[in-house]
Amino acid sequence: MSYNTENIRNIALTGHAGSGKTTLFEALLHAGGVIQAQGSIERGTTQSDTDAQEKARGHSIDSCIASIDRNGCHINLIDTAGYADFRGGTLSAFAAVETVAVVVNAVNGIEHGTRRMMEHARVRGLARMLIVNKIDFDGARLEALVNALREEFGSECLPINLPALGGKQVLDCFFHRKGSTDFSSLAQAHQQILDQVVEINEATMGAYLDAGEDALTPEQLHDAFEQCLREGHLVPICFVSSRNGAGVAELLDIMQRLLPNPFEGNPPPFLGDDGKPIEIATDPNRHVVADVFKIINDPFVGKLGIFRVWQGTIRRDTQLLVDDGRKPFKVGHLFRLRGKGHEEIDVAIPGDIAAVAKVEEIHFDAVLHDSHDEDRIRLAPLAFPQPMYGLALEPKHKGQEQKLSQALLRLSEEDPCLHTEHHKELNETVVLGLSDLHLRITLDRMKDRYGVEVATHPPRIAYRETIAAQAEGHHRHKKQTGGAGQFGEVFLRVEPLERGRGFEFVDAVKGGVIPGQFLPAIEKGVRQAMEHGAIAGYPLQDLRVTVYDGKYHPVDSKEVAFISAGKKAFLDAVGKARPIVLEPIVDVEVSIPQANVGDVTGGLAGKRARIMGTDALRGDELVIKAQAPLAELIDYPTELKAMTGGRGRYSLDLSHYEPVPPPVQKQLTESWKPHHEDE
Repeated sequence: MSYNTENIRNIALTGHAGSGKTTLFEALLHAGGVIQAQGSIERGTTQSDTDAQEKARGHSIDSCIASIDRNGCHINLIDTAGYADFRGGTLSAFAAVETVAVVVNAVNGIEHGTRRMMEHARVRGLARMLIVNKIDFDGARLEALVNALREEFGSECLPINLPALGGKQVLDCFFHRKGSTDFSSLAQAHQQILDQVVEINEATMGAYLDAGEDALTPEQLHDAFEQCLREGHLVPICFVSSRNGAGVAELLDIMQRLLPNPFEGNPPPFLGDDGKPIEIATDPNRHVVADVFKIINDPFVGKLGIFRVWQGTIRRDTQLLVDDGRKPFKVGHLFRLRGKGHEEIDVAIPGDIAAVAKVEEIHFDAVLHDSHDEDRIRLAPLAFPQPMYGLALEPKHKGQEQKLSQALLRLSEEDPCLHTEHHKELNETVVLGLSDLHLRITLDRMKDRYGVEVATHPPRIAYRETIAAQAEGHHRHKKQTGGAGQFGEVFLRVEPLERGRGFEFVDAVKGGVIPGQFLPAIEKGVRQAMEHGAIAGYPLQDLRVTVYDGKYHPVDSKEVAFISAGKKAFLDAVGKARPIVLEPIVDVEVSIPQANVGDVTGGLAGKRARIMGTDALRGDELVIKAQAPLAELIDYPTELKAMTGGRGRYSLDLSHYEPVPPPVQKQLTESWKPHHEDE
């Protein structure tokens, strides 16, 4: 089917785990004529969950893309994972869409993932809608849920349709005002949403007040509706049952008739080399600008780079550059993703989601373009959670070190929240992820896909080091080996910065006592020392280094001499500046049956946690909010399962860093001393 940009809709289905996103994705594809029958999660036959781990666990891990062509409209849907452990792929989808549809379980109501996705979409400036799923399930109290959604997210949350016949039917209340519904009334809901929409625009409001609803043209209503979505003045609530199909066709109608196309969404936040916003036009005739938001390493096709076209037109044989690369690549094959598979296409226009294969230099968040004018632009980064769980890895079988390295590279290419580090001083490879589950699935995939089995060491906590006082350091590096020698002398000062400020390097050298050409070498030496730590082997942060004096020799001074002098002068200063070890403090949210409150709060208190509050959920569930050191939560999945009989769930987010207690610092520094002394 041919279409233009005006007819494209890009929508991400997000929400808490268990809200029914994948079954809704299947129902929409079925109603849109893409698949002949809905797949089943239990049987592992859905379009979304194609990975062996997804089938075995019965939930999504990666995002999945498919499109529906319906009545001249091209709808791109992205099904995302609900578990917080896999937020990397979920948040990546936000870089490709105009609308985020947050799916809510009608029985469970508002959950942690509901709040989180609504907030991420709001911060990103995306249109939001709430889809209440499972409306035909026992225990669904829909009127109370609508009230709860409005209380939680604001009065701008309004039903755009209403359930009828006990959840077997859904009736539109934006275009219609007559009909019998399970709660409220079509006329009342129609009036509420109409009042909300017309007040956004003075001209529309004036026409409405003067002559009533009949005086408004469809174009006026549509434009006012889009403005409401763009400005967050309206969050439509709609109702579906992906089990019996109620509301699914109606949801497709809403997507086609009311959700923003690429012209109507808020402009993408592209930035120039100076960090200032750059305007991108949704114009097929301008230079190509596309953003890679997902990587798949396909065993048959090779590396797939999946991108959203923001400007220009991409065809087969188009020459494209990656970021500020000098050498373009030719688009040999252009693909559109269809759930499990993909099909070849001839052209991708602004608003399209497409893919290219076998371009090794492509990476997540790369900008593809066809002119050097766009060499240094980038899309504003998404707010990904910081990986905090670490495992030290080594291959079980000798000779597989290279294979392990390649497997980790491929897996981290696909997941922006999976990082790998190699610690030279320990000859240790560490993989960092969002949780124990995140890392376990990574190791399973490593074995299944790449045939690499690994032995693991206890999780490595991402401790950091910093200083608590100002101090000065000095080192003279002098080496004579018969010919030209090495000489460099550095005086510097270190001082603490506020948490989160990172690192500042200041050149305060006067009178040319150290030529400017050697200052980068001093900074390099300082950064090397910071990377390896000063007292416990963890990276240093939140400090300023000021080089204020030194000496050089016109013959013997070399870059290597000032690297060494800078490094050792820095360590000399840090040793006098009351160095401390910082530990990551995480925000913890634990969902449990109320009967287990005492055990769980007591357990958290024993882990140096601070209880911040509790929220009652529907039924007998409660959410405990706390802050705790990450190091105390390593075995928490097992403990929580034992305390709650498997009914407890929890999520973690990095909050900040705090100094560790003195006994912990003593233990960490003593355990590192042998490595430090060997060095």
